[in-house]
Order: sequence, then C-alpha cells, then structure tokens
Amino acid sequence: MTSPTPTSSIPKTIPEATEQAKSAVQSALAAGQMLVQVEMAIPELQHQPIAEQFLELFESQQFKVFFPDAGAAALARRDWGNPDFVIRGLGELIEPIDADDDLYLLVNPSSIEVKEVESLCNQVTNQPVVLLNPSLEDIATIGIGYAGRQLRERFISKIQTCYYLRPIDGAAVYRCYPGPWQLWRETSPEEYEWVADLPNRPSSEDIDRILYGDKSANSQSNDGAVGKNKSAGRKRGIFAELTQFIRALTQ
Repeated sequence: MTSPTPTSSIPKTIPEATEQAKSAVQSALAAGQMLVQVEMAIPELQHQPIAEQFLELFESQQFKVFFPDAGAAALARRDWGNPDFVIRGLGELIEPIDADDDLYLLVNPSSIEVKEVESLCNQVTNQPVVLLNPSLEDIATIGIGYAGRQLRERFISKIQTCYYLRPIDGAAVYRCYPGPWQLWRETSPEEYEWVADLPNRPSSEDIDRILYGDKSANSQSNDGAVGKNKSAGRKRGIFAELTQFIRALTQ
C-alpha cells in the first residue's frame, strides 16, 4: 500500500520558514483559533527580526506586542522606529488588556514569564494571542511534579502549535497549519525526504521508532499516515542557509 505524499514541503531557508509561519498563523486565526504559537526551534535564531516580519499581518488591527522584559521591549521600539502600536515587557503594564485591542503578540516568552503569559491569556475575552518562539516548558523552572503537571493541563496544553520546525540529528520535525505534523529524514548533505505524517507532535520515542525501528514497518502505512514514501521528492534542507542567515541578522 502506497503512503500518501506530503501535504507541504519543509522550507529551504529561514526566510521561507518565516513566510510559512506567517501563513500558518493567518490560517489558524481565520479558523477561529484563539491561542496559537510558532516554534522555529533553531539555535541562535534572533527573535526580534523574525517578530518584525509578523507585524504586517496585523497592520490593519489594534494590537500590542509583548517581550519578556522592559529592556527587550525598549530595544524593539528603538529598532522598529518607535511605531504607534504598544510594545512593552510582560508585566510592565498594570492593565495590559484593552477592550479595543484586536490581538496580542508575545515574542519569545520563557518559562520564567509563564505566570505572566498565563495571566494575560486569562484576561483576554475574544482577542487572539499569538506566541512567537516561546519556551514555556523548561523543566528546570516549572518542574516535573504536581505543579508542573497542573500548569501543562491548565494552560500549556491548550496552546495550538500552528507552525513548528525543529532540526534533530539526521532529521527534522515539521508542522504547518492546517497540515499534519511531519517527520523528514536527511538523506544526504542538505537534502531531506518526507517520512511520515502524524496526527500529533511526535515524542522522541515516536521519532526513534519511525526512523530507526523495524525496517519492515517503514514500508507499511499506519492508518494511511505513517510510512516511508520512496517516491517522495527530496527537498533541500533549511540548515545549509542557517549560518548565513544568522550572520545577516546579527550584522
């Protein structure tokens, strides 16, 4: 039985990934999602320049942009030419929510700010919240015990991941809303091929099983979703462009 072809392609460059992420956010918001996140899990990625490219999505709306702290917010205001929309650090405003606001963009909040993020999300009524490259689940901060489980069940599990890109050893995990989660395998330097569509974000055990498990399992489909498609076209990987792009952002 032939496995399905991939519904979308892993990006070739970071700018292409950013455009895909913007499209995924638009699709998720249009579908009525109210709490969405974009995760481009690439080391040394500069978050402020990526965030700036998202601003055009909301230019016809009244929105606020929040950074982890006042210093990062002040830097963004300076670099973005002191625009007329609000840019503040999380916790900086006594009343962060305004009834006239249409949307909130939270840039790179970490587990240190998770309480402020949850508080803001609890205060909104019908305004969407977009989390850009958050890292809210640092076990060292939120813990693995009862409090950490409560936080995940109460808040973090409700966040819809509309875009995800994470390079791993010899492969990449990818999702672009409304498409499924996908696993791509590196076949040769800078080239990747689609391996599997998955209904949910794969665990490390899932990834190991699909990539390195019983070879006979790779030739079979799992409910028409999981399986290696030998005829799927190979895609040039994003990672050859990573160093060049990081250098351009930091110059």
